[in-house]
Amino acid sequence: MAGIYIHIPFCRQACIYCDFHFSTLERDRAAMPAAILREAQMRKEYLGGKELQSIYFGGGTPSLLPPDILQEMLDGLGEYFEWNEDAEITIEANPDDLNEGYFKALRDTQINRLSIGIQSFKEADLKMMGRAHNAEEARRCLELADQYGFDNLSLDLIYGLPNQTEADWQWQLDQLAAYAPGHFSAYALTVEEKTVLAHKVKQRELLVDEAAAAQHFRLLQAFAAESDYEHYELSNFARAGQKAQHNSSYWHGAKYLGLGPAAHSYNGGERNWNVANNALYLKSLENGDLAMETETLSENDRFNEWLMTSLRLEAGLATADLARFSDALQSHFQRELRPLLRHGKLQEDGGRVFIPTEMRFFSDGIAADLFHLSE
Repeated sequence: MAGIYIHIPFCRQACIYCDFHFSTLERDRAAMPAAILREAQMRKEYLGGKELQSIYFGGGTPSLLPPDILQEMLDGLGEYFEWNEDAEITIEANPDDLNEGYFKALRDTQINRLSIGIQSFKEADLKMMGRAHNAEEARRCLELADQYGFDNLSLDLIYGLPNQTEADWQWQLDQLAAYAPGHFSAYALTVEEKTVLAHKVKQRELLVDEAAAAQHFRLLQAFAAESDYEHYELSNFARAGQKAQHNSSYWHGAKYLGLGPAAHSYNGGERNWNVANNALYLKSLENGDLAMETETLSENDRFNEWLMTSLRLEAGLATADLARFSDALQSHFQRELRPLLRHGKLQEDGGRVFIPTEMRFFSDGIAADLFHLSE
């Protein structure tokens, strides 16, 4: 199981999540696809010849690139990697890019899955978040997706927004139900340092309430259960047969190759990440090199990452997987596990340890309670 993640580093504007935005100079946009393919050629052995399960165009705004350019990139990747017709090939897209012409052109590509950043169906929310699209464009792109036969869709929504009531969030879920995508992701709003949102929260122009977000999460769980969505990962929900293959590979510790500025790669023992600066990335490849950094993961790192990713999954972790770690880490796990079981934060059954439904909003914190911290 292996996948490729292609980071397309272009955004239209800064938003509440970012303290900067990548350049959209035409020169960079024109040069980037060929540079990414040069990187693919240089790193074609990274995945050990494994057949690809997934290819994912993500990052900034991949839908700023025309579909014919995306297909040219896929054709180029086909010279160095193999995948079968069932491979999941996804593009992240903004609603304002998904007009009728874009859908028509997209039908002529190998892309078979769309991940659409709806974020909210409410105009005021989109303005507050600084999104480029509006509510009408959000709805229109979903209608066009249906019209042009794109039924493998994932939608993104955000809850826990400032001043968002339970009724507001329930209304968002009702809108989602009307479109009934096979997959959706729902994320609690997070306040990153040095962002527009962080400044507004600090100035008390906006108030973020974690208790309200926790209640929104409970409404989300109830909606999923009533609407036949499997809550298979903390922030991800799927109808039968529509789990995200690419993201699932991350959560299960599979190898993946990241291409493009700021893209990360993982081979089981090391993590690499490319320089984030577009100009430096392009210049390094022109010189036959690649500007990147590498981190060799310690056993402690791998143990903590296994806990974090596994306990975000509905199925939790398999205790048999502990055998890959040292006796000291296995003993640490068993010792720290007991109080969490006793207090109902974790459950154990059938060789698996998992977070019970009522505690899943706190998954990351519960996983952190099991971490082994280096002396």
